[in-house]
Amino acid sequence: MSAYPTASRSRSIAWRLTLLLTLLLTIAAAGTAVAALSYGQTAATRAFDRLLTGAALQIAERIGVVEGETVIDIPLSAFGLLSLASEDRIFYRIIGPDGQTLTGDETVPLPDATGQHSGPLLYDAEFSGEAIRAIRMQRFLAERAVRGPITVIVAQTLRARSELANEIVARAVIGVIIAGGVTLALALLAMHLALSPLRRVENALLARDPKDLTPFSTTTPREVEALVAAINRFMARLDRRVGAMQDFVADAAHQMRTPITALRAQTELALEEDDPQKLRTLLRRIRDRSVGVSRLTDQLLSHALVTHRADSATLECIDLRRVAVEAEREARRTGGAEGIELDLPADPVMVTGDAFSLREAARNLITNALAHGRPPVCLTVSLTGNGTALIAAHDQGPGMSTGQLEHIGQRFARDVSNPQSAGLGLAIVAEVAEFHQGSIRTAQRPEGGFEVGIELPLADLSTAIAAGETAE
Repeated sequence: MSAYPTASRSRSIAWRLTLLLTLLLTIAAAGTAVAALSYGQTAATRAFDRLLTGAALQIAERIGVVEGETVIDIPLSAFGLLSLASEDRIFYRIIGPDGQTLTGDETVPLPDATGQHSGPLLYDAEFSGEAIRAIRMQRFLAERAVRGPITVIVAQTLRARSELANEIVARAVIGVIIAGGVTLALALLAMHLALSPLRRVENALLARDPKDLTPFSTTTPREVEALVAAINRFMARLDRRVGAMQDFVADAAHQMRTPITALRAQTELALEEDDPQKLRTLLRRIRDRSVGVSRLTDQLLSHALVTHRADSATLECIDLRRVAVEAEREARRTGGAEGIELDLPADPVMVTGDAFSLREAARNLITNALAHGRPPVCLTVSLTGNGTALIAAHDQGPGMSTGQLEHIGQRFARDVSNPQSAGLGLAIVAEVAEFHQGSIRTAQRPEGGFEVGIELPLADLSTAIAAGETAE
């Protein structure tokens, strides 16, 4: 089994686009079939209605009066075109002015609406248990013996009409299916070509060595550039973190090895020493070394936690005065920080940051001032007047030398004269300052003493007001 968790497999873009295109083409085909059915029925009805109209017109034209008798000469051509539909049956009926059927099948139904409509009238009916389409046409005779309308009715069953409509629909649907299949194939080909940049990115990532975190470059369309840029930014950030972690582990191992080796050597000397005075001296050195190792371990853990939070912590609007109070309280609780003074303004000083990291930095400022300066130590919060705030610890000592100032913020830049110095306090402060887009600030105070602090940009005014209202 793989040691790495695998994400749940989701549908690919190609599969989703294929499904969407298929759905759209199916809807289009269904709509085309419905439209073709309607068109086919209309076209077939119009075509055969014209044949019915022509047949009825030919019959009506051959009706006359001879010697006072109505003469009907039905031409064969009247049914010649209708007989092309071999499966259909044809019916006719001719009614005289008196309403009596002169010839034809007298059971052929008349239209339901028998108003004053004198022109040709097409209608649907049922005859002998089968649906028919019929036309009623009238011819007026004004002879002395016969006067009035002669009604001609010609009807035909609907089998040929249905076959013609179905043939039109079938051809339309077959055309749509063929066109849809060709369209889908071309769309899939275009989609395959359009998604090839994603496959290039995938292949470039899979072909890389797991240890290779350098940014990669490949030709991609504009829509994928943001994805590639995001991957490169992530890899660059990961590369920096991995490099920092490797350097930190190597430095930590080296820095821990030296005091532990010295502690073991002094312990062995103490075991062999019989002189009480020398023994007390050795024990005092062992205690100082133990305190130094303890402080180094504590600051190593603190440094690792601050480094981790630089990538994971959620920034919020924070009052620096509260950070200073909590840092002073924690410094007192850990011991060795008596006599710390606080100098805080009356109004809130709001910055955007991580409360834990800022508190760790402030605590290390206090610890550094106590370890390397002279009391009293004062932790201050103030506004600098250029859109930034300052949280700093100052003491009455001479401050740092020029060489120390050049290496301020570097890991393990310890004071060799102080065996308890871990060399990580100001490194933590520098990393917190960088994380919050600030900087370390050092200064010789006019009234005497030395000051080390972090200068941070103030929070946006609207954000600060909203945070203040929430706190209240």
